[in-house]
Amino acid sequence: MTDKEQTKKIEVFEKELLPHIDALKTFAYHLTFDDQDAEDLVQETYLKAYRFIGKYNEGTNAKAWLFKILKNAYINQYRKKVKRPTRVDFEEIVSYHDTDDNSKTNYLDLRQEIFENIMGDEITKEINNLPIDFRTVVLLCDVEGFTYEEISKIIDVPIGTVRSRLFRARNILKEKLKAYAESQGYSDMRGARKLKKNTQEEE
Repeated sequence: MTDKEQTKKIEVFEKELLPHIDALKTFAYHLTFDDQDAEDLVQETYLKAYRFIGKYNEGTNAKAWLFKILKNAYINQYRKKVKRPTRVDFEEIVSYHDTDDNSKTNYLDLRQEIFENIMGDEITKEINNLPIDFRTVVLLCDVEGFTYEEISKIIDVPIGTVRSRLFRARNILKEKLKAYAESQGYSDMRGARKLKKNTQEEE
């Protein structure tokens, strides 16, 4: 590699890859639940990214590329600890097809119905309690904002599988958070109407 090529490699690394370090740290922590393990995972991700930067197409989706590397690094790390990662079969929702139809009345969009109505740390707690396959798609979609297609590529599963896992995860969270929402004065999570506010208005 010439000096010019090496300089270009460093420039791309610093300009397009390093800016995503905070998002990677957050994702890594939600996978490991350990600060040191998360730091190690992010470090390994960037070492691999730098080593294989020739495979990265400048100007494309650097964040998705890095998340895929981190996900693979996590799986390899997990395999070393417990022989093989837990496999979860959550594709029983066969009726939820691979379409862009989000109009189903029983479909919960966390960004619209939970995250916009700040409920404190309870959300994080319940997300962390989800099985790893569910937790991953929720974090990638509702927290990091990846598209279904991007998530499909990051975790190496069909888009239909991404959708079914996300569908199931969101509804699990909806049920888990229902009691908490009511305790905070929300009578309707969909409309986010506060009981306390209604009471005050009646008075």
